[in-house]
Amino acid sequence: MGWWRIGADSLAGGRFLLSPLAEAIAALKVLHAAAGSHPGERAWLAERLPAYRERLAAEPLDALLVRAALGRTWNADFLTPTPQGDGERTFAEEVEAVRAVEPADAVEQLAVSLGRPVPEPLRSARDLPERMAGVLTWVWRETVLPEWPRRRRALEADVVARTARLGRGGWAAALDELCPGKTRWLGDGRLQVSTRAYPPRAVDGGRLLFVPVTANTGWVSCEGTERFAVVYPCAGVLADTAGPLVPEALGALLGRSRAEVLVRLESPHSTSQLVALTGQGLGSVGRHLRVLLDAGLVRRGRAGRSVLYERTEAGSTLVRAPGGG
Repeated sequence: MGWWRIGADSLAGGRFLLSPLAEAIAALKVLHAAAGSHPGERAWLAERLPAYRERLAAEPLDALLVRAALGRTWNADFLTPTPQGDGERTFAEEVEAVRAVEPADAVEQLAVSLGRPVPEPLRSARDLPERMAGVLTWVWRETVLPEWPRRRRALEADVVARTARLGRGGWAAALDELCPGKTRWLGDGRLQVSTRAYPPRAVDGGRLLFVPVTANTGWVSCEGTERFAVVYPCAGVLADTAGPLVPEALGALLGRSRAEVLVRLESPHSTSQLVALTGQGLGSVGRHLRVLLDAGLVRRGRAGRSVLYERTEAGSTLVRAPGGG
């Protein structure tokens, strides 16, 4: 397995970060695989895949480039640059890191992702970074940007939930389930980042970043010894446009709107996040939370400046009860 040994300073300075470019790369991976992992993603794919295939059919070299860069065991490094980590940047700012790669370096990185020498006509091309930036820009503009506000709310909710978990249980609790089956905290400052036998890396003094995406995919990247990033799928229920299913019996008992709030609180959320995710008004969400608090079905806590709500064991029992969930 591949793992990183993370120094105390790097771990203490680790932070969660949103990246529009990472979201576009994740969308490209879904389009390339032509397979969605949940109903919302499958609906998105059905709508966007024909245009994506038409785009690549019009540029055969771009199609070859995407297939080569998305290797079976490793992505070409210039496709997945490590975020800067100095605050959220725009997609246009981030994609410049792809465009700035030297063409000869891009060919070398493709050889790694392919696991063999780069074939023609890719080997002789002198504009591969520019082409990749163009593909990602198209994916961002045509498939991600139209629904970026919804995706952003899901990503923000995931970050708040994991930050709350970090406050309660430390980094081991926050990192153990980033990419189920791939990442886990091994103890002694070691974070497993892959099930493949990659050489260990020392993250000591470098900037450590954790970047959620809405697709069910993930990867790691590093910029020398200065920046390291783990890109991971945000909590699955948050990525689904349909949202969690409200059991019919639970809706009849509490009212559908209040029941949806309770179902959403499997992981911690703030009032504003619940407003964004449910589409209900701020006053309505506030009233539902007060009733659920008084009934002992949810509890309230803090993560930094945010007030977060999550289900109590009694609330979870009610959701899972026969006829209720």
